[in-house]
Amino acid sequence: MKLMIASDLHGSAYYAGKLLDAFQTEGAEKLLLLGDLLYHGPRNALPRDYDCMRTAELLNTVKERIIAVRGNCDCEVDQMVLDFPLLADYALVEWEGVSLYATHGHLWSKDSPPPMARGTVLLNGHFHVPACEPCREFLYVNPGSTSIPKDGSPGSCLVLEGRTFTWKDMDGRAYQTYTMA
Repeated sequence: MKLMIASDLHGSAYYAGKLLDAFQTEGAEKLLLLGDLLYHGPRNALPRDYDCMRTAELLNTVKERIIAVRGNCDCEVDQMVLDFPLLADYALVEWEGVSLYATHGHLWSKDSPPPMARGTVLLNGHFHVPACEPCREFLYVNPGSTSIPKDGSPGSCLVLEGRTFTWKDMDGRAYQTYTMA
Protein backbone atom coordinates (compact mmCIF):
# COMPACT_ATOMS: atom_id res chain seq x y z
CA MET A 1 0.00 0.00 0.00
CA LYS A 2 1.15 3.52 -0.77
CA LEU A 3 0.76 6.74 1.17
CA MET A 4 1.38 10.02 -0.67
CA ILE A 5 2.60 12.94 1.45
CA ALA A 6 2.64 16.57 0.34
CA SER A 7 2.82 20.04 1.84
CA ASP A 8 2.61 23.72 1.09
CA LEU A 9 0.27 23.98 -1.90
CA HIS A 10 -0.37 27.59 -0.91
CA GLY A 11 -3.48 27.93 -3.09
CA SER A 12 -1.92 26.86 -6.39
CA ALA A 13 -4.68 25.27 -8.45
CA TYR A 14 -2.03 24.26 -10.99
CA TYR A 15 0.02 22.27 -8.47
CA ALA A 16 -3.08 20.92 -6.74
CA GLY A 17 -4.05 19.45 -10.11
CA LYS A 18 -0.56 18.03 -10.63
CA LEU A 19 -0.60 16.56 -7.12
CA LEU A 20 -3.93 14.85 -7.71
CA ASP A 21 -2.70 13.52 -11.07
CA ALA A 22 0.35 12.07 -9.28
CA PHE A 23 -1.89 10.67 -6.53
CA GLN A 24 -3.98 8.84 -9.12
CA THR A 25 -0.95 7.67 -11.12
CA GLU A 26 0.75 6.31 -7.98
CA GLY A 27 -2.39 4.49 -6.92
CA ALA A 28 -1.89 5.67 -3.35
CA GLU A 29 -4.58 4.78 -0.82
CA LYS A 30 -4.35 8.03 1.18
CA LEU A 31 -3.04 11.55 0.72
CA LEU A 32 -1.44 13.05 3.83
CA LEU A 33 -1.31 16.85 3.59
CA LEU A 34 1.02 18.68 5.97
CA GLY A 35 -0.68 22.07 5.86
CA ASP A 36 -0.61 25.45 4.13
CA LEU A 37 -3.16 24.36 1.57
CA LEU A 38 -5.06 27.46 0.42
CA TYR A 39 -3.33 30.72 1.38
CA HIS A 40 0.10 31.81 0.12
CA GLY A 41 1.12 33.76 3.21
CA PRO A 42 2.61 37.25 3.35
CA ARG A 43 6.23 36.06 3.01
CA ASN A 44 5.71 34.02 -0.16
CA ALA A 45 5.26 35.15 -3.74
CA LEU A 46 2.01 34.09 -5.36
CA PRO A 47 2.36 30.55 -6.71
CA ARG A 48 1.41 29.59 -10.26
CA ASP A 49 -2.37 29.79 -10.88
CA TYR A 50 -3.12 31.05 -7.38
CA ASP A 51 -6.81 30.26 -6.87
CA CYS A 52 -7.83 29.23 -3.36
CA MET A 53 -11.39 28.25 -4.27
CA ARG A 54 -10.29 26.09 -7.23
CA THR A 55 -7.62 24.47 -5.06
CA ALA A 56 -10.29 23.65 -2.44
CA GLU A 57 -12.61 22.24 -5.13
CA LEU A 58 -9.84 19.99 -6.45
CA LEU A 59 -8.88 18.69 -3.00
CA ASN A 60 -12.53 18.09 -2.11
CA THR A 61 -12.79 15.60 -5.00
CA VAL A 62 -10.70 13.16 -2.92
CA LYS A 63 -11.90 14.28 0.52
CA GLU A 64 -12.51 10.73 1.80
CA ARG A 65 -8.87 9.82 1.10
CA ILE A 66 -7.22 12.88 2.72
CA ILE A 67 -5.60 13.15 6.13
CA ALA A 68 -4.62 16.76 6.79
CA VAL A 69 -3.01 18.88 9.48
CA ARG A 70 -3.08 22.65 9.94
CA GLY A 71 -0.24 24.80 8.70
CA ASN A 72 0.67 28.26 9.90
CA CYS A 73 -1.24 29.78 6.92
CA ASP A 74 -4.40 27.68 7.50
CA CYS A 75 -7.34 28.96 9.55
CA GLU A 76 -11.01 28.48 10.38
CA VAL A 77 -12.11 30.25 7.20
CA ASP A 78 -10.22 27.66 5.13
CA GLN A 79 -12.13 24.89 6.90
CA MET A 80 -15.39 26.45 5.66
CA VAL A 81 -14.53 25.54 2.04
CA LEU A 82 -12.82 22.20 2.66
CA ASP A 83 -14.86 19.01 3.07
CA PHE A 84 -12.23 17.23 5.19
CA PRO A 85 -10.79 18.15 8.60
CA LEU A 86 -7.84 20.56 8.46
CA LEU A 87 -7.49 22.24 11.84
CA ALA A 88 -5.65 19.61 13.91
CA ASP A 89 -2.07 20.55 14.77
CA TYR A 90 -0.88 16.98 14.24
CA ALA A 91 -1.96 13.50 13.21
CA LEU A 92 -0.60 10.20 14.45
CA VAL A 93 -0.70 7.70 11.61
CA GLU A 94 0.28 4.04 11.69
CA TRP A 95 1.06 3.00 8.12
CA GLU A 96 2.04 -0.61 7.54
CA GLY A 97 4.07 -0.80 10.73
CA VAL A 98 5.58 2.70 10.41
CA SER A 99 4.61 5.25 13.06
CA LEU A 100 4.21 8.75 11.62
CA TYR A 101 3.86 11.98 13.59
CA ALA A 102 2.54 14.39 10.95
CA THR A 103 2.65 18.09 11.70
CA HIS A 104 3.28 21.21 9.65
CA GLY A 105 6.57 22.24 11.25
CA HIS A 106 5.85 25.64 12.73
CA LEU A 107 5.03 24.19 16.16
CA TRP A 108 7.04 20.95 16.17
CA SER A 109 10.15 20.36 14.07
CA LYS A 110 13.45 18.51 13.93
CA ASP A 111 15.01 21.03 16.32
CA SER A 112 11.95 21.14 18.57
CA PRO A 113 10.43 17.65 18.38
CA PRO A 114 7.10 16.74 19.96
CA PRO A 115 6.87 14.06 22.62
CA MET A 116 6.76 10.85 20.58
CA ALA A 117 7.82 7.23 20.81
CA ARG A 118 11.35 6.21 19.87
CA GLY A 119 11.54 5.16 16.20
CA THR A 120 8.69 7.43 15.09
CA VAL A 121 8.98 9.33 11.80
CA LEU A 122 8.48 13.07 12.29
CA LEU A 123 6.90 14.48 9.11
CA ASN A 124 7.11 18.25 8.56
CA GLY A 125 6.34 20.61 5.74
CA HIS A 126 6.73 24.35 6.41
CA PHE A 127 10.36 24.75 5.37
CA HIS A 128 9.74 24.09 1.64
CA VAL A 129 12.91 22.00 1.36
CA PRO A 130 12.93 18.19 1.02
CA ALA A 131 14.81 16.51 3.85
CA CYS A 132 15.56 13.16 5.42
CA GLU A 133 17.69 13.05 8.53
CA PRO A 134 18.04 10.26 11.03
CA CYS A 135 18.05 11.83 14.48
CA ARG A 136 18.93 10.18 17.76
CA GLU A 137 15.46 8.85 18.56
CA PHE A 138 13.43 9.53 15.41
CA LEU A 139 13.65 9.97 11.65
CA TYR A 140 12.98 13.47 10.35
CA VAL A 141 11.34 13.66 6.89
CA ASN A 142 10.11 16.63 4.85
CA PRO A 143 8.47 16.21 1.42
CA GLY A 144 9.37 19.76 0.35
CA SER A 145 6.81 22.12 -1.15
CA THR A 146 4.60 21.29 -4.10
CA SER A 147 4.27 24.89 -5.30
CA ILE A 148 6.88 27.18 -3.70
CA PRO A 149 10.09 25.15 -3.32
CA LYS A 150 13.10 26.82 -1.73
CA ASP A 151 16.90 26.50 -1.71
CA GLY A 152 16.96 25.28 -5.33
CA SER A 153 14.87 22.20 -4.58
CA PRO A 154 12.23 20.99 -7.03
CA GLY A 155 8.51 21.21 -6.30
CA SER A 156 7.86 17.78 -4.86
CA CYS A 157 5.81 15.22 -3.02
CA LEU A 158 6.68 12.02 -1.21
CA VAL A 159 5.52 8.41 -1.50
CA LEU A 160 5.80 5.92 1.36
CA GLU A 161 5.60 2.29 0.27
CA GLY A 162 6.58 -0.36 2.77
CA ARG A 163 9.51 1.20 4.61
CA THR A 164 10.77 3.24 1.64
CA PHE A 165 10.26 6.97 1.17
CA THR A 166 10.57 8.22 -2.42
CA TRP A 167 10.71 11.94 -3.22
CA LYS A 168 9.27 12.81 -6.63
CA ASP A 169 9.18 16.06 -8.52
CA MET A 170 5.81 17.33 -9.66
CA ASP A 171 6.26 15.58 -13.02
CA GLY A 172 6.53 12.22 -11.25
CA ARG A 173 10.29 11.69 -11.54
CA ALA A 174 11.91 10.11 -8.49
CA TYR A 175 14.99 11.99 -7.32
CA GLN A 176 15.70 10.61 -3.82
CA THR A 177 14.86 7.52 -1.77
CA TYR A 178 15.38 6.43 1.79
CA THR A 179 14.63 2.98 3.18
CA MET A 180 14.18 2.57 6.92
CA ALA A 181 16.07 -0.32 8.52
